[in-house]
Amino acid sequence: MLANERRSKILSMLVSTGYLHASQLAEEFNVDSSTVRRDLIHLEKNGKIIRTHGGVLPVLSTEGQDTPYNIRKGRNHEQKVAIGKYAASLIADGDSVILDNGSTVYELAVHLTLKKDLTVITNDLNIALLLSQYPAINLNVTGGVVAGNSFTLVGPDATRKFSEVYADWAFMGAEGVHAEAGITNVNAIEIPTKKAILSAARTKVILADSSKIGYRALSHVCDLDSIDMVITDKRKNEKISAGYNGKIYFAQ
Repeated sequence: MLANERRSKILSMLVSTGYLHASQLAEEFNVDSSTVRRDLIHLEKNGKIIRTHGGVLPVLSTEGQDTPYNIRKGRNHEQKVAIGKYAASLIADGDSVILDNGSTVYELAVHLTLKKDLTVITNDLNIALLLSQYPAINLNVTGGVVAGNSFTLVGPDATRKFSEVYADWAFMGAEGVHAEAGITNVNAIEIPTKKAILSAARTKVILADSSKIGYRALSHVCDLDSIDMVITDKRKNEKISAGYNGKIYFAQ
């Protein structure tokens, strides 16, 4: 296989996996580590990947980079507040909760400040900053690489942290919730971390305003069958729940 073909294949693999080990690439292409290293150096110099110790991450998509967090936070804000409040009502004092990144999940975090004896694990720096002001919340923050302007920690360190815990709840954001495509995300770089979150909780909940329902983003996170609930707002007709296998719940 020519170098250009191999490098193109590496980029394709990253879209679907979100992270690759250098040793995995050497085995996949039956080449030595020095060849893989040259490939990764070339891709990094051309802005195609992010190299980490022992592996490689994809760069953020243009869409993700072009939408700063403060802009996303202001979109559909009233609906996100309602979704966050509804989600918080499900959580009892003393529960353990994983909070994924995102502006809608942040609104859930706001409502958790009134809870008692919660344990919260998060990879969202904005959420961590908010909850760090409340000593009654046992806050755990993952390590990892900061993903662009999303204030999200991703990569092997973040994934490892979630693989070491098991919580009562996991609340995740999503770019798209589709009846057939399932849960999708703009940036592949976040996928391994999101999959680790799914494996780390008893009850798995997606928080997504109605603009995300029916939309399909680039990178697949999981099928709907892997999720217990999708909480959204009522701006779209409630008939939207048809085809979603009873997973859709509407914030009041």
